Amino acid sequence: MTDAGKNSEPSEYDVVVIGAGPVGENVADRARAAGLSTAVVESELVGGECSYWACMPSKALLRPVVARADARRVPGLSAAVQGPLDVEAVLAHRDEEASHWKDDGQVAWLENIGADVHRGTGRLTGPRAVTVTAPDGAEHRLTARHAVAVCTGSRAVVPSLPGVEEARPWTSREATSAKEAPGRLVIVGGGVVGVEMATVWQALGSEVTLLIRGSCLLPKMEPFAGELVADALTEAGARIRTGVSVTALRRPAPDGPVTVELDDGDRVEADEILFATGRAPRTDDLGLETIGLEPGSWLTVDDSCRVEGTDWLYAVGDVNHRALLTHQGKYQARIAGAAIAARTGKTPLETAPWGAHAATADHGAVPQVVFTDPEAASVGLTLAEAERAGHRVRAVDHDLAAVAGSGLYADGYRGRARMIVDLDREILLGVTFVGPGIGELLHSATIAVAGEVPIARLWHAVPAYPTISEVWLRLLEAYRGH
Repeated sequence: MTDAGKNSEPSEYDVVVIGAGPVGENVADRARAAGLSTAVVESELVGGECSYWACMPSKALLRPVVARADARRVPGLSAAVQGPLDVEAVLAHRDEEASHWKDDGQVAWLENIGADVHRGTGRLTGPRAVTVTAPDGAEHRLTARHAVAVCTGSRAVVPSLPGVEEARPWTSREATSAKEAPGRLVIVGGGVVGVEMATVWQALGSEVTLLIRGSCLLPKMEPFAGELVADALTEAGARIRTGVSVTALRRPAPDGPVTVELDDGDRVEADEILFATGRAPRTDDLGLETIGLEPGSWLTVDDSCRVEGTDWLYAVGDVNHRALLTHQGKYQARIAGAAIAARTGKTPLETAPWGAHAATADHGAVPQVVFTDPEAASVGLTLAEAERAGHRVRAVDHDLAAVAGSGLYADGYRGRARMIVDLDREILLGVTFVGPGIGELLHSATIAVAGEVPIARLWHAVPAYPTISEVWLRLLEAYRGH
């Protein structure tokens, strides 16, 4: 590892990566694989948001919750799993999956591929120039012969409300790293973070109230996804209030409850409040002004993830606002790393759709799984999105409970599947599944959408019996009319 203030002269690399989350790590990996010298700058923990405050800890918390729910629906097993979860064991497992918030292993991985790790805050100071400020204030200058990749991710947005500072609200970071379950938890927002954290903390003993400004949960998915998840959360004991907004917070005593004031005049009291109301790019302290860009802005890129108007700056992952998902950011990193290597070697780029240097999947084949009970998973366009885009489409639905594999999976199975068919090309534009155990079913849909597999060929993809995947046959039969 390199200390920020070790050398007074600038250090020169082929590529400088700012941000060592999964995205930055993958850019560095692709650059090193191409033989390019690479520096990686990180101000917090190497491994980033996903490893310590998002994907890994949240899914570690959710896994026992969902496993217990599944087991309770299996005859011969349900009676054995009616008791409460072992909260201490669940949190200990979460800590293990988050590496106890230590990044030694991920630092060693970067060093093993030959990347230099610089601890400190990286800021652009001009074209191809980055200054790293170490925690002790020492500065180290880095220059990039070919490319700087901004992989700083995004941060949770907490709205500016009266009393918000004294209320000390949770963001996703506190929600995934809390050391105990609050007695009462208010969650503001009905997106992925909101519903996943409601699922976790309700199961771990908290009284959860979800406050939603709109009319439904998971508003970016098909409407039935949010409806089924809302039904399950309500049955588990959570309260869901739609059409309300928070206007103020009060927590007079530092260790006392927080009072949440709503725009309908009502008040809700809780021990903690979580705001899950969106993300903002971590670009406000990046030095964008030194290269003519707006601090705090999302960075607009082409399909190779190169920032528009430059020939050296790349923005990969959340900061380009294309698809705020870890797996999609890592995909972009593979594309960007290959593009940097090609441009460095002055070899032609394959930038046509689905080419080696084009992140085409960002536009219409983005997969996502929401790890609630039931799970919700989707890829591509919803019906509303496809219609807005001007496609001539048909939505084909099927009740997942009517598939033999679903009945074997769980008593009282509830779920739904939908595929969106482009009627002119007879390919799939989108697929959504909602139901227990469907997360691993999504990749088949992703292949169908990304591969633009014709319906006529999908008819020959025979699902194994008796699995939940048989829903594919039922969807195709419904489309064909037999």
